[in-house]
Amino acid sequence: MAKKLMKKICLLGDGAVGKTSLIKKFVFDSFDDKYIKTFGTKVTKKLVTLNQQGEEYNLTFLIWDILGQRVHNNLHSTYYKGAAGAFIVCDVTRKETMDNLEDWIGVFRGVNPSAPLVLLGNKSDLLPDRGAADAQIKAVADKFNVPYHLTSAKTGDDVEESFDELGTGVVEAFIAGRV
Repeated sequence: MAKKLMKKICLLGDGAVGKTSLIKKFVFDSFDDKYIKTFGTKVTKKLVTLNQQGEEYNLTFLIWDILGQRVHNNLHSTYYKGAAGAFIVCDVTRKETMDNLEDWIGVFRGVNPSAPLVLLGNKSDLLPDRGAADAQIKAVADKFNVPYHLTSAKTGDDVEESFDELGTGVVEAFIAGRV
């Protein structure tokens, strides 16, 4: 019989990097290219089944889509409390959002030092040559020893795989007693 878990995860990153679109793609398999700014936070649920160490886990993600304006760091840290994991998202077509990845990681790690993270370079479908973006995101991922993916909320590239990877990290951290 599968073990049931319900865990909070956060999607963090600058405004307009595609956090809401990634959630819509993962949860509802839909995409809308109209930008709607997130105010505060929105929570969406999705159940995934993962196998870990010979056990089956029904993990319900409580996905927190948090506003992307960095001026709200004090407010953000309140939203991060109790998170079992996070995606740190950037837009591969906007270098400044990639430059800010380390800041987002630092603020989240200040609240949840042992929670798993996955970096996402979103909007990869808009780059004919992903080499430079891939190298920059990989450098940050290597520095913090976390996985990363180049995703597209529009095409679905690596979206499911990213959530599966974070889910696996969350279950491993739960088994180890870290979250």
